[in-house]
Amino acid sequence: MMKKIIAFAFALCCAGYAFAQQAQVQPYFTAEELPDLIKCLPAPPDKGTPAFKYDVQRYKWGKAQRKDAERAEMARRDAVWSYEALLGELSVPFGREISESSTPEIWKLLVASLTTTDQMRVAPKAYYHRTRPFVYFKEKPFLDDDAEFSGEGSYPSGHTMRSWTAAQILTEINPGAADAIYSRAWACGESRVISGAHWQSDVDVTRLAASIGYSRLQTSPEFRTQMARAQEEFRRLASPDQGGREHFVVISDVIPDVILEIRYYSTHNFVGQRIDGYLAPTAMLTRQAADSLKVVSDELKALGYRLKIYDAYRPQRAVDHFVRWAADVADTTMKSCFYPNVDKSRLFELEYIMEKSGHTRGSTVDLTLFDMAAEKDVDMGACFDWFGDESHPDYRGVTEEQFANRMILRDAMLRHGFKPLDSEWWHFTLKNEPFPDTYFNFPIF
Repeated sequence: MMKKIIAFAFALCCAGYAFAQQAQVQPYFTAEELPDLIKCLPAPPDKGTPAFKYDVQRYKWGKAQRKDAERAEMARRDAVWSYEALLGELSVPFGREISESSTPEIWKLLVASLTTTDQMRVAPKAYYHRTRPFVYFKEKPFLDDDAEFSGEGSYPSGHTMRSWTAAQILTEINPGAADAIYSRAWACGESRVISGAHWQSDVDVTRLAASIGYSRLQTSPEFRTQMARAQEEFRRLASPDQGGREHFVVISDVIPDVILEIRYYSTHNFVGQRIDGYLAPTAMLTRQAADSLKVVSDELKALGYRLKIYDAYRPQRAVDHFVRWAADVADTTMKSCFYPNVDKSRLFELEYIMEKSGHTRGSTVDLTLFDMAAEKDVDMGACFDWFGDESHPDYRGVTEEQFANRMILRDAMLRHGFKPLDSEWWHFTLKNEPFPDTYFNFPIF
């Protein structure tokens, strides 16, 4: 039996090494040079022990968490077994998009490090071959992605190993974001309990295992050299892009009851994908614009309305994303939703897409009204980001009620220092904007 276990572990280890070679990633250490987790870590809890009973309780807790749609969706994202998926999630607390193209040195460090520490979980998984919770309880896996792991041992957790190791590395690069990074990585581990793919003790011990692996990485001269390059890349990239953020505030901090529907963080926009620079569904404005918008909100609230924000500050990188999309005339994924009557090749000519945007100066907001009594958005006669004459504030092809609704929003904004755009009923800019000639580029998070 022991020979079979050793053979299985060796096969998995070789597979991991082959994958690293195929991806042209050189691990900092071989599996033999890394700490042996079978010797480092305790065995998983035996059935009937208090520790195992706690595992069962946490399994039940995880099943209850699935009823929360938002938490269940996070668990689905955390189950995706790829560096791109993991680092995409950690980009939000890190405060910068992490990718091979945008942060090549950070990406290289993370992929080489995770490829290295991935090797550590192979032997204990094969040695203990612990039954996964959903298999133990003879239940269908909550996530389809986890079905393929039903025959693989659950102790320790590979997903948790990656997320906690990545968190330690990212915190070394950006110490100021440590709290947010570790919080998200912790949630990633909890996601494996929620999905029923791992016991709580699997996840708990894996965080210790990841710390052991991280300590071993520190002894590699190549790791230390690449860490220095990653830290320098972060300082270099952060310097111009973070400039000016101190002049901005989060709108929901100023207007607590504002409704946010940040379209460019979602895929429901004219591009059909999340836009560069939107790392969180947050809306930001300059302090002056936000304070003026607060007065608008207070006035309209007395009339039974709340403000709903679609977009506010927009990084230049997002505008650049729009420009690249518009240049690709073959991509018409969202045409029927936003520009059915406009040939995409004319978007620049008609100025629906431009290389600069007032949003990037930080004092422009796209918004609508929410009727508190009816509990729904006010009917404005045309959707946000509709490319066409119907979006013009003074378009008379809408009903009298729809036109009147537009004027309620428009009049309130004008009374409190905002100027409209003659082609978009939802678009307003502070007249005395504090940065009329500055186009900012820091990401939204």
